[in-house]
Amino acid sequence: MSFLDTSVLTPYYCPEKRSTRVQRLLSRIDRPVISPLVEIEFYCVMARKVRSGEISKSTAQRIFTEFKHHVAEGRFDVVPIEAGEYTFARRCIEEMSTSLRAVDALHLATASAHNIVLVTADRDLAQAAKRFGVKYKFIP
Repeated sequence: MSFLDTSVLTPYYCPEKRSTRVQRLLSRIDRPVISPLVEIEFYCVMARKVRSGEISKSTAQRIFTEFKHHVAEGRFDVVPIEAGEYTFARRCIEEMSTSLRAVDALHLATASAHNIVLVTADRDLAQAAKRFGVKYKFIP
């Protein structure tokens, strides 16, 4: 099992420079895991791409439809974020030794709580995972 953060989920659905690497990696993962927070952040990224003109609104809607279908058919396991994850995330940020944002701290905490590998293309998140002893795989 591997927990996918948004930096990996986005190039899976939307062409980016690392899309081929991400698609290859995901084809080898038995049970990719996301959280409801990853879903919300993914929608936010797609909306930002529409506003910036990177993709059209119809493309974003097609991506949303495909993503919803994948979630409904069980392509991704969706794990909840529990109270303990918020505590873990707060402690990571409180330490002030990384540049973790709140959302990324929760991704890190969720992977840790479920004892699964965090898969990320976010260098800062990968460094924080290393710092806090969370298993991770970095996709450059």
